[in-house]
Amino acid sequence: MINKLTSIVIALVGLAMLYMGGQLLMAGGSPFYAILAIGLLITAFLLFKNRAVALTVYAVIMWIVMAWIVYEVGFDKWQWIPRGDIIGLIGLWLALPWVVRPLFRKQDPAADRVFHPFLGGTVIFAIILVIGMMFYDPYPQQGNLTSNRNVADVAVAQNDWTAYGGTNNGLRFSALKQITKDNVGDLEVAWTYHTGDLRQDKDASEYTFESTPLKVNNTVYLCTAHNEVHALNPETGELKWKYAPEKDRSYLQQHQTCRGVSYYAANSVAGTSPADSTPAAAPAQAQAAVCSKRILSATAGADLIALDADTGKLCADFGKDGVVDLRANMGEVRPHALMQTAAPLVAGNLVIVGGSVMDNGYDKGNPSGVIRAYDVTTGRLVWNFDPANPDNTQPIAEGQTYPQDTPVAWATLSADTKNGIVYVPFGNASPDLLSDQRDPNSNTEKFRDALVALDLKTGALKWRFQSSANDLWDRDNPSQPSLLDIDYQGQKQPVVVLPTKVGNLFVLNRLTGEAVYPIKQVDVSTKGLTGETYAPTQPVSALNFIPEPLTEKSMWGMTPFDQMACRIEFNTLRYDGNPWTPSTETGSLIFPGNIGAFNWGSVAIDPERQILIGAPVRLAYKYNLIKRTPETADKRLFTKDDTPYWNENFEGTYATQIRQFASALGVPCIAPPWGRMVGVDLTTGKTAWMRRIGNTKNLQTTFLPMRFPIGFPMGMVAHGGPLTTAGDIVFHGATADNFFRAYDINTGEMLWETELPAGAQATPSTYMGADNRQYVIIAAGGHGSLGTQQGDVVVAFRLKK
Repeated sequence: MINKLTSIVIALVGLAMLYMGGQLLMAGGSPFYAILAIGLLITAFLLFKNRAVALTVYAVIMWIVMAWIVYEVGFDKWQWIPRGDIIGLIGLWLALPWVVRPLFRKQDPAADRVFHPFLGGTVIFAIILVIGMMFYDPYPQQGNLTSNRNVADVAVAQNDWTAYGGTNNGLRFSALKQITKDNVGDLEVAWTYHTGDLRQDKDASEYTFESTPLKVNNTVYLCTAHNEVHALNPETGELKWKYAPEKDRSYLQQHQTCRGVSYYAANSVAGTSPADSTPAAAPAQAQAAVCSKRILSATAGADLIALDADTGKLCADFGKDGVVDLRANMGEVRPHALMQTAAPLVAGNLVIVGGSVMDNGYDKGNPSGVIRAYDVTTGRLVWNFDPANPDNTQPIAEGQTYPQDTPVAWATLSADTKNGIVYVPFGNASPDLLSDQRDPNSNTEKFRDALVALDLKTGALKWRFQSSANDLWDRDNPSQPSLLDIDYQGQKQPVVVLPTKVGNLFVLNRLTGEAVYPIKQVDVSTKGLTGETYAPTQPVSALNFIPEPLTEKSMWGMTPFDQMACRIEFNTLRYDGNPWTPSTETGSLIFPGNIGAFNWGSVAIDPERQILIGAPVRLAYKYNLIKRTPETADKRLFTKDDTPYWNENFEGTYATQIRQFASALGVPCIAPPWGRMVGVDLTTGKTAWMRRIGNTKNLQTTFLPMRFPIGFPMGMVAHGGPLTTAGDIVFHGATADNFFRAYDINTGEMLWETELPAGAQATPSTYMGADNRQYVIIAAGGHGSLGTQQGDVVVAFRLKK
């Protein structure tokens, strides 16, 4: 009876596989699953007839499947899962005594055989092979960084963490070395702090706690998603003061986050190190300011706020009662169309901001991407760099408005105060995904996806570099640029490093904008929608982490069925084998997608050893264009489950639906790793090591009613940046789990990890406390779009006594 039921189950599996395998074959994909289905049906038939030869047939099938898996993916254990899990389980079941004995007794009633040598031996071999693969991973690139430590030629964070990137150089590096690779395993929680700012139903779905805490003025400063500012005791986490503006809860906000605040003191220069010998002068009136020390915060509601760093009260001499309205001179600004998500840049006596706008919300009338520099004491506008009028940086006249629909810079800016230069990573202009309204001869096109160097005092343009051509994929420059000097090929040069969503790491001379690492132009397709314009070439840096092109073999899943579904869809989507595939109405595969290989987390660089650490992402997305009609020009568009599109482009030619390329189980269709960490020697441009980061514990899926309980180290998406220290340590949260980890910068070996109460999609910082102990601190509040565990906690770590 048991064999009859088993044969029925195998037959059902075979029929389902034949149906989907046939669909895959019709889509132009592999015929293997259809052939395998026939083998399963033959096995089921023979088993139903109580023929012992069924076991022999199935053993042959198992050997063919194993050979096919090795042919497709080698010995990557994670890619064996969808190809072999069901086949292996069926083989194991068929090899058990209660299946084997009845088959032999059918031939000889006196037989008492419980083991089939061929099938049993095959199953044993498969088990041994799987166990062996558990200790083998073909993906990591092993290596060792051996460069010596020298004095850096740029300011680096010392005992304090005075700016978003440690200093205005954006290196995310600290000279502290109390915590080393030898003792990092002795870290313990020093204190935890709960902000109390938690997401509610009316808030945006992309509600994120991404703040990088500052430590300066003997205080830790951080901001929350609702732009609350909290000041804490660095050694105990005790609240000193809190500024809590009125909360504007709206699901229409595209990004509800605050990545950091900035600090200014009248007798020092924020964002620099005490070792910096040429600070910009503070203004004369600063000594008479209401707040001699202040925290600057830019809000999602487009306000620039100055707070007394000691009390949290608004600085009455700044703007109007402590607030500068960043909607000024912008013309009509639709609700939630203008945001600030990045920490403002404080350099010398200026506070400088870019801005963020609603991507692909409206075809026209999007706020300007102007860069504005304000007097840090009074809030007076000192200069403005408008991409539409780049030659006129004098403050705009009262009553005038900046031209709309220009590129925006939503990432944190960097500054070389010694040479008086501000670096602005411009992104795209909304709408990001269509070009039919673009004027190729306008000034704005010169600044789309461009890194721009501006004079710190006047805002005058020094040079620009475009990281992509005619961007149609939302390929903003999302990362804070990093400034340092490197000895590349024996020649010392001052450089700026620009990470991009495509995966390029452009290394340019920061004084001239000329390429230090070679850049080549690669040919891409110009065939797409009628009326669209496509650039014939795109730039690729010699240093890049552009993912390898996908093939059908790259598809993944938890079972052969969701993997086949991904294979079928892969064969129906347009994909040109590179990141610049044009979007289509029938669907295109964009890899990497709009989350990018690199995003706002940027990279971390040890300037003393000239080592770069990055965490590039590997995720593919589907772009579907939805034709707008006169009847739907200004109407919201919804998916079948009544979810609104967030790239609606009202009154435009097309709306765009962007979805992760994932199976019905909510699992990415492309094989892991989805997140990696890399170590690069900047003196040569060579990648020394690469590894998977993150695990599946706490992963949110559609096939389980709870978060995934087991931490398989597949390599998870990371949204947030790394931190490096002179102790040769890399600290990193960011992965789509709840873990905070430390790695050896030389080899990438993981040295320590701890599980946090929520996802740490943020960048950590480090400082020396008044107790002469080094602290490492990170915000853990989760990320709405990644689906990580949400919370409101800040955790600080230090070594055990």
